[in-house]
Amino acid sequence: MIIGLVIGTGILALLVAIVFRQRVISVRIEDGAASAEEVSRLKEISDAIAEGAMAFLSREYRVLTIFMLLFAVLIGFTVDHGMYTALSFLIGAATSVASGFIGMKIATKGNVRTASAARQGITKAFRVAFESGAVMGFGLTGLAVLGLVLVYMGIDFLLPLGIDMTREIQMEILSGFGLGGSSVALFGRVGGGIYTKAADVGADLVGKVEAGIPEDDPRNPAVIADNVGDNVGDIAGMGADLFGSVAESTCAALVIGAAAYAATPEASQNMGVLLFPMLVNAVGIVASLISLFFINVKQENKVESALKNALIISTVLMLAILWPITQWAFGSESFVVGAVTVTATGVFAALAAGLIAGLLIGLVTEFFTSHAYKPVREVADASKTGSATNIIYGLALGYNSAVVPMLLIAISVVVGFMSAGMYGIALTAIGMLGTIAVGLTIDAYGPTSDNAGGIAEMAEMGKDIRKRTDALDAAGNTTAAIGKGFAIGSAALTSLALTSAFLTRAQGVLATQGKTLDLNITDPQVLAGLLLGGALPFAFSAMTMKSVGKAAFDMIEEVRRQFKTIPGLMEGKARADYAKCVDISTRASIREMIAPGLLVIVTPLLVGFLFGPQMLAGLLIGALVVGVMLAISMANSGGAWDNAKKYIETGVHGGKGSDTHKAAVVGDTVGDPFKDTSGPSLNILIKLMAIISLVFAGVFAAKGGMLLSLFQ
Repeated sequence: MIIGLVIGTGILALLVAIVFRQRVISVRIEDGAASAEEVSRLKEISDAIAEGAMAFLSREYRVLTIFMLLFAVLIGFTVDHGMYTALSFLIGAATSVASGFIGMKIATKGNVRTASAARQGITKAFRVAFESGAVMGFGLTGLAVLGLVLVYMGIDFLLPLGIDMTREIQMEILSGFGLGGSSVALFGRVGGGIYTKAADVGADLVGKVEAGIPEDDPRNPAVIADNVGDNVGDIAGMGADLFGSVAESTCAALVIGAAAYAATPEASQNMGVLLFPMLVNAVGIVASLISLFFINVKQENKVESALKNALIISTVLMLAILWPITQWAFGSESFVVGAVTVTATGVFAALAAGLIAGLLIGLVTEFFTSHAYKPVREVADASKTGSATNIIYGLALGYNSAVVPMLLIAISVVVGFMSAGMYGIALTAIGMLGTIAVGLTIDAYGPTSDNAGGIAEMAEMGKDIRKRTDALDAAGNTTAAIGKGFAIGSAALTSLALTSAFLTRAQGVLATQGKTLDLNITDPQVLAGLLLGGALPFAFSAMTMKSVGKAAFDMIEEVRRQFKTIPGLMEGKARADYAKCVDISTRASIREMIAPGLLVIVTPLLVGFLFGPQMLAGLLIGALVVGVMLAISMANSGGAWDNAKKYIETGVHGGKGSDTHKAAVVGDTVGDPFKDTSGPSLNILIKLMAIISLVFAGVFAAKGGMLLSLFQ
């Protein structure tokens, strides 16, 4: 019955996505355009953005296909029942790729329709952008839920065929699905982040600071690449990131639950209890769908609150629905995880802790990144004395903003563990991701609105239209920051859940050899792992930021060259060579994403094989603690710099073109790779290393530590 419910809600999510897609597509560009000439310009610009975005994805995924096949071969010949795990891995990767294409397709159709609808009023424009985001939110969630349950059913189908495997092995095979999704997410986040920020930095520094032309001015050669980048980074990248989180957190709970299930007397075994984590995802889809009926915008200053209310309402609805669902699924059943007895009440408490912590992290992120509050206004004030003080205040804001989210994560972990042991930690991650359909909808709304503003500016639709799209974009900018905070918080809990599952699995294998997994913090292996893990986020961030710098250098040189060599470009009498800038971003992002990606993938494999699960456990915890704090501070510093600039552009401190504004633009440029490349990519670093460790846990426990064995 649970499998039927999960499949039903997964199909429901896809149907919702299809309905919203048709609603977006049915909006006629001609209805909002002032003339046939404007329609032509809108379509030309939109087609250029769509062409650039799809060209990037096609080239990126061709490179990824080679990597995925090689990694699948490694899995197939290394882990127990490796061929099945490799197939699960490839299915997860293919599903993640499909999610990226779906999100990109609708975003590049919704952006121009949002711009056109803005002439008909803010309500119409908001509805188009929001429904465009809903296609991504519900489509991706539906694919994640259906993919998980169908792969599980495929594995379950093998048992009657005489293939011998325990429930623990089944869930380990299922973890391959999450690994595939997260692997695609790594390169999507890193590659997309490098792409978008190379274009953004080039467009801002040369166009706004040096040439003094407005943002998204059609004279700027990097403007199309900049708008393409919004999609490849914040649509495909964010989508793959959260797709991986949903799959991975669910797999972690299933692995831990399967170990407890196997230790439960056969007469008390309950498949409903084992499959409960999948049911939570299904509940989230229903709660998210209901919350959409409460969203309506009639005034420009109500956009941000409407988006935020969607998240709050879906959280409250999910809490209300989870209590009876948990009681129904568990009833009086219980099982033991470690020394903790897991009951329905404990399970609900763990889920509620994650769900509430996720909402609070989003609200804290809003406080530190929205110019409606004091922290960002202080950064704007600091810009009056130059870019140096702007950057100093922005860095301080980022460091300070990491404190409360870390406390919330710590509290949710303690509540989860006290309620249901390591299983509870995994459930807190699932709870935090419960409203993922709404979270992704809000996040995908942002780049769609941002693109709409760019298209309106390039098509010269007029100041009134740009004012409306700016209102949508300003709200989207804040909700995007909330989405990044939400993604980082969920990544922290997902990584911890995966690490718990890895420890559970490794401990089980070692027990068959008469060994135990000792995680004493004073043990040299554990301590060395902690130190190495703590260093990895810094090495990774340095690589990705330097990659943005390299790509941006090429972009800046090209934009300067075109301004100098194309007669009439600055006067608006000639057309910029947009395709050249798109090509620079595409080639640079694909070239530069390889090294950071290999660092994340190879490190846990080397440590596990050479030093064993003990040092690897230390590595995962060290990377988790440092990576989460660094990710939060970088993302919030970048968001604050961006919104400080937007606050000044409202007319305070001299407004656009003033020295204060130029200082804020420099700060925003520094913050671009912080918030859109390195910060978000750290999510995947901590998750991907943990799920690689889980998939290879049996091998590491049985055969790992080859280098150490030479000295024993």
